Amino acid sequence: MPDRLSALDASFLYLEDQATPMHVGGVAVFHKPRSGFSYAELVSLIEHRLPLVPRYRQKVVSVPGHLARPVWVDDPDFDVAYHVRRSALPQPGSDEQLFDLVGRLMARPLDQNRPLWETYLIEGLAGGHVALVTKTHQAMVDGVRTIDFAQIILDPSPHAADQPPDEPWLARRMPGPTRLIMDAVAETVQRPREIVENVRSAVTDVVATSQKVAGAVVSAVGIAARPTSAGPLNAPVGKARLFAVARTRLDDLRSVRAGHGGTVHDVILAVISGALRAWLLSRGEQVTSSTRVRALVPLAVHDDDGTVPGMLGNKVSAHLVDLPVGEPNPFVRLHHVSHAMRAHGGGMAARALLGVGGFAPPTLHSLGARAAAAFSQRIFNLVVTNVPGPQFPLYAGPARMTEMFPVMPLGKNHPLAIGVTSYDGGVYFGITGDRSAMADVDVMARMVEESLEELLTTVRA
Repeated sequence: MPDRLSALDASFLYLEDQATPMHVGGVAVFHKPRSGFSYAELVSLIEHRLPLVPRYRQKVVSVPGHLARPVWVDDPDFDVAYHVRRSALPQPGSDEQLFDLVGRLMARPLDQNRPLWETYLIEGLAGGHVALVTKTHQAMVDGVRTIDFAQIILDPSPHAADQPPDEPWLARRMPGPTRLIMDAVAETVQRPREIVENVRSAVTDVVATSQKVAGAVVSAVGIAARPTSAGPLNAPVGKARLFAVARTRLDDLRSVRAGHGGTVHDVILAVISGALRAWLLSRGEQVTSSTRVRALVPLAVHDDDGTVPGMLGNKVSAHLVDLPVGEPNPFVRLHHVSHAMRAHGGGMAARALLGVGGFAPPTLHSLGARAAAAFSQRIFNLVVTNVPGPQFPLYAGPARMTEMFPVMPLGKNHPLAIGVTSYDGGVYFGITGDRSAMADVDVMARMVEESLEELLTTVRA
């Protein structure tokens, strides 16, 4: 039988347009060793790891007449050099130049006629650094059959041994139109109502399809599904993107937690609340004591079905959290956030997530984006994903990763998204904004760092 896309996976293809590409990205910065780390070495590393994720050599093929959902098939023309690309900044490349390039790369939809991923090696950065920018479509990463590629190319040692595959990869023969139709008919004989749903979802009702299956993947707890108030965080989204980052230290977040209680996750949400408050005020927006910004916060939860040992499962619970941006006192903001998160029960502890094989944050950010896409755009203002990473160095080949920033996609009428990842003592905020509606995304990034400093003053006094 064909490897057919699930209803949720297919919905991400149907929902995509030029203004809202449905891929999740990441920016990893590496220190280039004296021996060098060339494009050829990166291609070789990726080629050796591709057998671990067969989906990355497959593309999506539609069934004629939309009689069934599309299927995954081996791409007979797969070319690793098409997917692994090379770019360079004018030396010495600055952060500003790098992140401007990231915004431009992320604005471009992936080619749906090829496997749905791309990786860019960015050279020319100051200080002997290179960057790896990844893009992976949300239709691919489900946490069970397929994880994000960044999870398997990083190792705890620069000398990880790669064994070549036992035999060269050969694409299986692609099914023709007749075969695709016959398979679809065979399936719908057993489920005759599904053919009607497939045609409807592919042509006119993809949002309903996404929401129909969302119940198996995500849940909103504790807040009624009421529309949010209109404001600058619910504005039309265009095709262009901006990307900015904030850098903080895990020890600082832990100091706030130790002084006031709660969790590091609570502190991160309180930091974002303070940054949003300052940003709204900088724009001249009215902020009162009752002002709230509703964040959709996906959290990984335990997967008890044991489908695939060592894998994540698609258990990501998305919680609606009203961030208290109207509260001027940083300590009280943190208290409100901690109270809200206790009501949700929280997700998997950082210690449990770090037990997942490989570098889990890219996969979990992708699952978080999938969770957010299934919600009505009217009931939240922005998406915030926070995934803890390992507190020890990781390597791509001989190159040591120094920083890692998530790049979250934007949804319709949601011009801002924030991803957070901790790694090797640092906590890294990746802030994606629409170029028109969030032209001051760099201001938001600076205010994240200032918001943490404000919280730290409450424990240093």
